[in-house]
Amino acid sequence: MSVTFQLSQIRETLPPTIDLVAVSKFQDLSAIEEAYHAGQRMFGENRVQELLFKYDRLPKDIQWHFIGHLQLNKAKYIAPFVDTVQSADSLRLLNELNQCAGKFNRRIPTMLQVHIAQEEHKFGFFFEEIEDLLRNKSLDSFVHLKITGLMGIATYTEDQEQIRKEFSSLAAFFRKMKNQYFVDNADFKELSMGMSDDYRIAVEEGSTMVRIGSKIFGLRKNTDKKLFES
Repeated sequence: MSVTFQLSQIRETLPPTIDLVAVSKFQDLSAIEEAYHAGQRMFGENRVQELLFKYDRLPKDIQWHFIGHLQLNKAKYIAPFVDTVQSADSLRLLNELNQCAGKFNRRIPTMLQVHIAQEEHKFGFFFEEIEDLLRNKSLDSFVHLKITGLMGIATYTEDQEQIRKEFSSLAAFFRKMKNQYFVDNADFKELSMGMSDDYRIAVEEGSTMVRIGSKIFGLRKNTDKKLFES
């Protein structure tokens, strides 16, 4: 089935208030262009080199979301153009992003990635770490970042109740942070959770943004990975 058809099918399952980020990692330029011509503008990438390759070759009104672990020494490469960094997972990265954004006189929309999964290898702040940052006003000095919300990745499991509990806990934490620290800040409004296999649960639990790849594009085209690394 075509990307256009798959994209339309996904959109039919989403409430109009939910933003869709099409995760295009390892996908052909032609597949991304097809989604673009079908009206999609938000795309997600998780590798800097691949994002740079695609940014140079695709329409400039695409809103690129960086959704993977961002290494400190690579933040400078995406700072000039990235629309949103969803995966800010450490104070050091926030500081680096802020400095890089300042060099381009930008204020980059940034989400704090929260560790909600049981897998230890996943990145992100723990709830108490984010509370400490906000309580101590540690983010106030990052004038070139706009904290727009939270992002989380559930455990990779077939146990839907576990996934639901993880999303529910993140949604409750998001509401708590909004009420305590961002009640008068309209920028803090995004809760990015839900991917191809669990986005329906995420939407039910309060997600405002989903990140969907394989259900739009099919399996990753790993043959292109060599091209992106050349």
